[in-house]
Amino acid sequence: MTKTRPRIGSRRWGRIGSRKSGRRIPKGIIHVQAGFNNTIVTVTDVLGRVVSWSSAGTCRFRGPRKGTPFAAQTAAGNAIRTVVDQGMKRAEVRIKGAGIGRDAVLRTIRKSGILVSSIHDVTPIPYNGCRPPKKRRV
Repeated sequence: MTKTRPRIGSRRWGRIGSRKSGRRIPKGIIHVQAGFNNTIVTVTDVLGRVVSWSSAGTCRFRGPRKGTPFAAQTAAGNAIRTVVDQGMKRAEVRIKGAGIGRDAVLRTIRKSGILVSSIHDVTPIPYNGCRPPKKRRV
């Protein structure tokens, strides 16, 4: 008579392996937050689940160099490289903010081989809503 081995874990409720490496993503959304001090690039699938992200700060840029176009270009390249390996072909781009890294990120996306289906500027513009903070005196 053979001895039965106890089952360790069940596949019924749990996941096996890494979620992010197993997914094939043909289409996605690239969110760019271009501030004056930093640029953050987030790549999501069409449902809004984050697949990859990068920022100028995580690319080891510090201080005033974080706000440069080259730092934005490096951050976009790092975020996009992983999703291109997962099979992303087309993407929609949503840019928020008025930083100087906006154009550099768009150039990097075009060079990466991803087909840009649309570009939206989603910068929030107040209709004279809140009173701005008082000016700093030095």
